[in-house]
Amino acid sequence: MSGLKKSLGMFDIIALAFGAMVGWGWVVLAGGWILSAGTWGAMLAFLLGGLAVILIGVTYAELASSMPITGGEHTYTHRALGVNVSFICSWSILFGYFSVVAFEAVALPTVVEYFIPNYNQGYLWTIAGWDVYATWVGVGMLGSVIVTWLNIRGMEVSAWFQKTAVVGILFVGILLFIGAALYNPATSTAIQAPAFIGGAAGVMAVIVMVPFMFVGFDVIPQAAEEIDLTRPNIGKFLIVSITIAVLWYIAVAWSVGTTLPLIQAENSTLATADAMTNAWHGKWAGILLVIGGVLGILSSWNAFLIGGSRLLYAMSKAHMLPAFLSKLHPKYNTPVNAILLIGGLATLAPLFGRKMLVWIVDAGGFGIVIAYTCVAISFLVLRYREPDMVRPFKIPAGKLVGMITIALSFGLLALYMPGMPSALTAIEWWIFFGWTVLGVALYGYATIKYPGKSEAIMAEELRELKIVNQLWLKDNPPKK
Repeated sequence: MSGLKKSLGMFDIIALAFGAMVGWGWVVLAGGWILSAGTWGAMLAFLLGGLAVILIGVTYAELASSMPITGGEHTYTHRALGVNVSFICSWSILFGYFSVVAFEAVALPTVVEYFIPNYNQGYLWTIAGWDVYATWVGVGMLGSVIVTWLNIRGMEVSAWFQKTAVVGILFVGILLFIGAALYNPATSTAIQAPAFIGGAAGVMAVIVMVPFMFVGFDVIPQAAEEIDLTRPNIGKFLIVSITIAVLWYIAVAWSVGTTLPLIQAENSTLATADAMTNAWHGKWAGILLVIGGVLGILSSWNAFLIGGSRLLYAMSKAHMLPAFLSKLHPKYNTPVNAILLIGGLATLAPLFGRKMLVWIVDAGGFGIVIAYTCVAISFLVLRYREPDMVRPFKIPAGKLVGMITIALSFGLLALYMPGMPSALTAIEWWIFFGWTVLGVALYGYATIKYPGKSEAIMAEELRELKIVNQLWLKDNPPKK
């Protein structure tokens, strides 16, 4: 086990996962959901898609409570499928974490334009058709430095920041929902969105986007050793956080569909902010909602930096990556070098403009779904191979759930394939290929330098976990 400090309580992990899942997309994309499927069609899409994500989350919940070790997927796949698959899974989801953290450093300066029009000054260069300005880069870099510094200061500081941001998001969201409930469409002569647009095809067009709105709940397993909860509650509150996010997106879809006329949705760049303005009949309300969106950027940024740094730390401890990444800060007990690496890359991200980061995020999403698939397979393998494994949070009909989750995961993978609406472009495939080559090189180097070390260290970690499980069973004997 590591030297990381247990400092995350119930509200901390709910805020960590919810904040990761609710970023900036709900502010920008909601108008598109309504145009594609209608108000109730969008709500139905999030209900169905959310249930699928909850099902994936259920497998994580059981495994997280069974193996509360930093690294999450890294540990589960090793136990079920071996060290090589463990690296593939870990390296894949690490790309997703890297991409999201980097993109948030680009999203922040983009949002500032809503408050300060034409603030872009000091033209630097153009990358992939996007003009990069010094002021725009400066805002992104400053945000990255602050979030990185908060993470180095300790999990308590990061958790406090996360809870504060999530409370702000919820406050703004509740105002939006109340405003929509009080809104009288008769005050507008514009045509409101119908309940359904495009039938089943419209609903499917939104469902395609749904899984990617929920990426982030998996940061809880990454920080499992820092969670100060009973092991069954780790699993329970992981599911609670996903459920809250599902209800959030359904409520956002309803609120925007209720208050934003169709013609306005077609021309809106910040649909949810415009819906808030309509609901409360004042520009102040839209500005307030954008502030909530900024908090969403920061909470997602913070959560993925936590998850990514803990995964880097776990992989380094297992000698899959350079040893310096497993160094803990002497005062704050955080994986300082892992945090600095991810935070440093995010600080450089604004220099490359927005378009290139969109490509990286899309390719990183594919990596995240690869990891989900590996975890689903690991869950089912362990249910068959180790039926008596200690499972403090055990879900009923586990084998059936595992089979369904694997099918769902392969379905998500298919969404990235050529011919699908959300397929990766050629350049995004090349970016993913480059990341894969880098991973193979690093893993090959580590394997040559430390032959057999990864297997030995992870086997030792599982032996320690076995002792912990025996002690847990002694205190929590199974019911007869």
